[in-house]
Amino acid sequence: MSTPAETPDTRAPILAVVGRPNVGKSTLVNRIIGRREAVVEDVPGVTRDRVSYDAVWNGRAFTVVDTGGWDPDARGLAESIRAQAEIAVNIADAVMFVVDAGVGITDNDEAVVRILRKSGKPVVLAANKVDDQRAEAETYGLWNLGLGEPMPVSALHGRGSGDLLDAVLAALPETPPETFGEVGGPRRIAIIGRPNVGKSSLLNKLAGENRVVVDDASGTTVDPVDELVELGGKTWRFIDTAGIRKRVKTASGHEYYASLRTETAIERAEVAVLVIDGSQSVSEQDMRIIQTVRDSGRAMVIAFNKWDLVDEERRYYLDREIERDLVQVQWAPRINVTARTGWHVDRLVPALEKALEGWETRISTGQLNSFLGRLVAEHPHPVRSGKQPKVLFGTQPTTSPPTFVLFTSGLLDAGYLRFIERRLREEFGFVGTPIDIQQRPREKRKR
Repeated sequence: MSTPAETPDTRAPILAVVGRPNVGKSTLVNRIIGRREAVVEDVPGVTRDRVSYDAVWNGRAFTVVDTGGWDPDARGLAESIRAQAEIAVNIADAVMFVVDAGVGITDNDEAVVRILRKSGKPVVLAANKVDDQRAEAETYGLWNLGLGEPMPVSALHGRGSGDLLDAVLAALPETPPETFGEVGGPRRIAIIGRPNVGKSSLLNKLAGENRVVVDDASGTTVDPVDELVELGGKTWRFIDTAGIRKRVKTASGHEYYASLRTETAIERAEVAVLVIDGSQSVSEQDMRIIQTVRDSGRAMVIAFNKWDLVDEERRYYLDREIERDLVQVQWAPRINVTARTGWHVDRLVPALEKALEGWETRISTGQLNSFLGRLVAEHPHPVRSGKQPKVLFGTQPTTSPPTFVLFTSGLLDAGYLRFIERRLREEFGFVGTPIDIQQRPREKRKR
């Protein structure tokens, strides 16, 4: 039976980077992609999920998947990390196996090699931490792994990285040259919140499979994890982020870099889904994250997770906390979910669509000034020191977020600006988005 001719595969081929903990995989990934994206620290186990990055070498595009340290005998959280590494190998077109040349072959390395042989995928053997000519001689013993020629490289200094990438391209299937960009692609959603509130569980439930490592220990996610997920007939790009524990200035080690990555993820996103543990009080950290999203001008949806743990008494106090603490973001859609079971997770997509619609809403200049004229006539600005500033004219120059410029006869009070914002929302919606109102007081002419 004949099959219809398939269209050529135009997706970027995938390279999985695997190896024992702390052999320098993430440093090597940063060297390959040409920027410091993967979190790096001289402590084993910093990378835990499989994290994808776009890379280009000699005009050919490919995807690099960084993985956690692979221990074949792992238990607990390390076992989940190993499982993610195995998934990365299964979806990859080729594998880069990273070995510490200074340490040589270990029992764990030989166990990983057996798994790689079973996969049948092309393997490039990277002998890392070869910083000089003398260290290069230590790589000859790696021939005994039976994976072909070891490629000496120093991820830290870049030595030998060109030859390594040439070997990678030789192992990957040919595809047309491809460029990466985020303009016009799937809508970008950052999942943010404190550690251990259920961000990764929510992403896994949305994706319908275990895409990221989930564990009761806080801080399991370190790198932002991008995943394309099909929901409601559309493709969305979800970015799972590390939990924001504290101010970036006071964080240390990989926590510092993880916090920076999270802030970058918010900047890359169009909508931020703030996950709050509904069974616990709204904390100062939650408020700080909300302020970060507002300052970045991104749309926002608030998801109260672990709703199965919220009893009637807690709901009473939570309502009071929302009225008191979240008064500044009453415009953000709120949903109650249980990521672990999937209860009400389907409510997220309508909330995201509402937030995006509000974020991109534009009012015509005629509509805006008609609204401002009625508002000022009904509720003029209070008189201050014998003066009463007036709104003369308004315009909305941009969306995403909606930004308004008011030309006034004098400086308006902050309270009056908040009043204008509240009435704008009542009149035109702007659900799920911050509003930026700027004022341009008219300068007095000198006689």
